[in-house]
Amino acid sequence: MNIQKLEKELTRILTDIIEREERINKKILPIHPDYKPSAKNLLRYLILRSEDLRMYHGILSDLGVSSLRSAEGYVYSNLYNVVKILNLLEGKEIHIHSDIEIIGYSKSMALLRKHANDLFNEGQNEQFTEIMVTLPNEAADDKEMIRDMVLTGMEIARINLSHGDIDIWEKMVNLVEEIRSETGKKLKIYMDLSGPKLRTAAIEVRNKKGEIKNAIPVRTGDHIILTKRETLGKKAIYDDKNEVIEMAEVGVMLHEVVDDAKIGDVILFDDGMIRSEVINKMDDALELRLTECYKTKLGAHKGINVPDTKLNLPALTPRDIELLPFMCKHADIVGYSFVRTENDVGQLYSELEKYDAHHMGVVFKIENREAFQNLPGILIKGMERSKIGVMIARGDLAVELGFERISEVQNQILWLCEAAHIPVIWATQVLDNLARTGIPSRAEISDAAKAAQAECVMLNKGPH
Repeated sequence: MNIQKLEKELTRILTDIIEREERINKKILPIHPDYKPSAKNLLRYLILRSEDLRMYHGILSDLGVSSLRSAEGYVYSNLYNVVKILNLLEGKEIHIHSDIEIIGYSKSMALLRKHANDLFNEGQNEQFTEIMVTLPNEAADDKEMIRDMVLTGMEIARINLSHGDIDIWEKMVNLVEEIRSETGKKLKIYMDLSGPKLRTAAIEVRNKKGEIKNAIPVRTGDHIILTKRETLGKKAIYDDKNEVIEMAEVGVMLHEVVDDAKIGDVILFDDGMIRSEVINKMDDALELRLTECYKTKLGAHKGINVPDTKLNLPALTPRDIELLPFMCKHADIVGYSFVRTENDVGQLYSELEKYDAHHMGVVFKIENREAFQNLPGILIKGMERSKIGVMIARGDLAVELGFERISEVQNQILWLCEAAHIPVIWATQVLDNLARTGIPSRAEISDAAKAAQAECVMLNKGPH
């Protein structure tokens, strides 16, 4: 591709962005004033991303001009300057003039830093990555444990409301507040809402010795019944030739999994260790064929992922809504689990308005395929409020999207959030081996270095 054709193609894209500016301005009317420039840049980025830019990267690099690969935070400014330089190389002046708002590199970095400071920790001036640590339940009775975490770098204490109860969480909050006062550290409290729990129901089956077990045996190729009926599970019954004559059965805690799944949908159990496909649907149950089993047993209360199924479930459960007054009183940041659409964002915002919780930061946990696919809409709706962030919940994402895609997907989330100047929390299994054993694996050192691209990193609990 020669310079003339390259300049013509990029001028076309630049003109397209300019011509859509009026629509962009209408789209951002509900956006919080702190985020209006960022929302504009995100929408411009989505226009740019709709183009296949790969054919331009090489020649732009050969010319010593920005290849458009890393300008997420300042899309229009970068593209305009590239077109301007190409015109100069052709010996002519650029004839595109516009009064649209320009965000350059320095302003984009300043906006991201401001938004990160607002959400996490005021007063940071340079590039930084905050450290968030999940508090174990035993921390409720161990002030020294929390103090040691603070003195060795914890800046945000995470309390997971999926585990424990209000008495435990209140003790944690009181200890954090005491340590905050004693040390002068600007320690923030982050609380995760649980969201809907997609899990297997209770299982109680007897083995050959007559002992009650909380799991059923499974093997690749078998069929099992996933049911809404009240059941404590059933083992498969085999004939003399080891062929199944009666299928295994297990209950599901959320009946919507059965109601909304379709034939052909993939259903995953236990962090993806057991993979199945829906082959038959009844009023109160699904018949599944087990396609991959990396475990020999399916246990009670194990997680379920339904990457192909759109569940008619609210992201906020009645229990979440019940806990919101407690969170609004004690937390600085709320983690929003199971968010999938902009409507889910609106629901949480409506509930927070009831408690006048304008101080509360909100972090959208991107943990399923639907949330990833709808991320631009979630961000735009999210920017109607200040103090927002995104958590890349890599555990569930990897299960839902496939482990082979998680590296690509986490980068795409980083790019979208950089375009929106929204701070990101890099989460799940960061330095996990180190936390458990005291020695990191080589791979997780690289992962921890990659986490420096985010504004916050979440470390899980462990003896180290």
